[in-house]
Amino acid sequence: MAWIYLIIAGLLEVGWALGLKIAQNPALREAGWGLAVLCIFGSGFFLWLAQKHLSMGVAYAVWTGIGVIGTFGIGVIFFGDQFNIGKSISILLILIGIVGLKFT
Repeated sequence: MAWIYLIIAGLLEVGWALGLKIAQNPALREAGWGLAVLCIFGSGFFLWLAQKHLSMGVAYAVWTGIGVIGTFGIGVIFFGDQFNIGKSISILLILIGIVGLKFT
């Protein structure tokens, strides 16, 4: 169950970064901030639950890794962020690290 909590925490990590990006639009500022704040608290709560059964270092590394990969993907897909071979290799290495932490 701890790994499920950790995945939820990581996805909510993506949510608060997305909320901050949405808040840059003046018409959506309040909604963006609302999303960011809810996701910050939710992410922290699920990370706290996950850390009851996982080591702090593993939980934090996986949590941030999910956040990095998810936020990067949303940026590329929805906001036109740059995507190139160097970035794709770097994201792949982060993913390999997360999988390695799960199975070691």
